[in-house]
Amino acid sequence: MRILAIGDIHGCSKAFDTLMQAVKLQPDDHLITLGDYVDRGPDSKGVIDRLIGLNHTGQLVALRGNHEIMMLDAYCDRHRLEGWLACGGRETLASYTSSSKKKGQLDNIPDEHWNFVANICQDWWETKDHFFVHGNVNPHKPLSQQSSHDLFWTRFYHAQPHYSGKTMICGHTSQKSGQPISLGYAICIDTWVYGKGWLTCLDVNSGEIWQANQKGQLRTALIEEFSTYCAISS
Repeated sequence: MRILAIGDIHGCSKAFDTLMQAVKLQPDDHLITLGDYVDRGPDSKGVIDRLIGLNHTGQLVALRGNHEIMMLDAYCDRHRLEGWLACGGRETLASYTSSSKKKGQLDNIPDEHWNFVANICQDWWETKDHFFVHGNVNPHKPLSQQSSHDLFWTRFYHAQPHYSGKTMICGHTSQKSGQPISLGYAICIDTWVYGKGWLTCLDVNSGEIWQANQKGQLRTALIEEFSTYCAISS
């Protein structure tokens, strides 16, 4: 059984499709997606459609990212709509617009998609040796006691070993180099796919990495090939 983690997809369905074809998901694999499925890229709707399909197989553990939080906040409080639109929400709403629907309407997003983001996605997940979050954690607290700020908004700047001894796998902090970063006890696999980077999948047990981009290109590596200095960007 493989445990596969995928970083921030941000509406980049072509890269996601290329990555999934390369990974060749097996029936006993677990796939953990680390959040930020929407915004920035051109096809948030397509990404959510694919994830809902994967969820039906029982293999997907989908985490919630800060962009899903902003999306839900905009739905619940229309005063927050402009803030979300400025952070990529316009691209998301455009992906739900067809000739029969008014442009830029939250109501264009189907109930099944709202349900996925609000009720299917989780805040964190853990195994015997690893835990998975979108952003970061307070290293001194159990996962069940983490604040929303740490889970969804705190970046990888000063990631510290968690008291549990488990390795953290996260996204959120885009590595403009297109390369994941490993500190041993913490690994960030947001590699800026919506920009000029790649979408990364990590086999957390073997360390194998697959990366795909929006051009349909693919490359592979091992996590130990990447240096441990932290090239952080906002």
